[in-house]
Amino acid sequence: MDNQIDFFQWLESDMALKILTCLDDSADLIRASAVSHYWQNFVISNGLNKQLCLKRFPQLASITHDPSSGDLAYAALFQAVTKFPQSYCIADPVSASSTDNYPEESILNTLDPRDKIRQRDYSYWSSKGSDDPDKPETLIYNLSANFCVISEIYLHPFQALFQIDSPIYSSKYVRFRMGHPRSLNEINHDFMESQECADDKFIWTYTSQIFPMAQENRLQKFKLPEPVICIGGFLQIELLGRVQKQAADGKYYICVAHVQAIGRKLSPSFCVEVCEESKGVSLRYDGGEFEVMMQRVSSGDGGSLSTSLLPVQPPRQLAWGNLQDFLHMVQAPPQDGGWYEWVVDDGDDDEVEEEEEVDMDGDDEIDPAFLI
Repeated sequence: MDNQIDFFQWLESDMALKILTCLDDSADLIRASAVSHYWQNFVISNGLNKQLCLKRFPQLASITHDPSSGDLAYAALFQAVTKFPQSYCIADPVSASSTDNYPEESILNTLDPRDKIRQRDYSYWSSKGSDDPDKPETLIYNLSANFCVISEIYLHPFQALFQIDSPIYSSKYVRFRMGHPRSLNEINHDFMESQECADDKFIWTYTSQIFPMAQENRLQKFKLPEPVICIGGFLQIELLGRVQKQAADGKYYICVAHVQAIGRKLSPSFCVEVCEESKGVSLRYDGGEFEVMMQRVSSGDGGSLSTSLLPVQPPRQLAWGNLQDFLHMVQAPPQDGGWYEWVVDDGDDDEVEEEEEVDMDGDDEIDPAFLI
């Protein structure tokens, strides 16, 4: 026992630090800390877990006040961002840069994955029309936790099946920002009701690359290059470039049917507080809540992400083609100059139920929106 030595104590601090910073997982740093009191003090005093978190998540650089538990909190944070269960992270809409018809075409509609909320009402947000195809639009959402990790964002451009040629009002590109309010008092306002843009009310600590968006009627997935820690709990979606004119007025529009963000909620184990006077951001850590969540994860009770909330797209083009064939049939002159009879096949070839008789003399037109 007397011949055992700790080689770390023989190294200069810079060399020991260089060796330990090669570790890329907080679990390895925790194991290193368990070697001896000297190693533990070295890891904690040099903030190696914090350095590791900053390397993986540069957004943490905006935190100006660390938790009282210091480096141990960052060791727990690194585990949380990789092991906490994934979930849907958008809670509420905040504002849209413009809305064409409020509230029928409100940003609130983008949180409903259904194509229709009633038999004839389509669910989507629409910008105001513009003569400039390069005019951008923004949508801002409040996330379900003010400290979370976002990895994927989904957007579904809206296709107006009730318009001629069924145009799809997508944008050319999309970009994402995440951050926190400049002042809680400034966002204590209903921007949707007043139809005001809230872009200047936030400090964005992360800005993504620009992603191309397809002009297609489907849910489109935008996977961030690396998971991003959102400090403050707000997401901005910036829609860049317009591709579709509306035939009625010749203006360009952008319309979105559904939006969703997927990530890991870190609250209540972690949360952030923004000081309006000093503009500082404090990270809070609750060790008890963290242990409870990790026990749930270890026991398999952490929950799993369900895809049931993401919309499943029907073959709309096929359905619309069938409707066009139907319109062509019913608008043509009746062969016998009289009536069309509607029947329903209940599976029994011997029984045919007469549902309704409709007078179709070719004078009346059918609104396609009514048939959808």
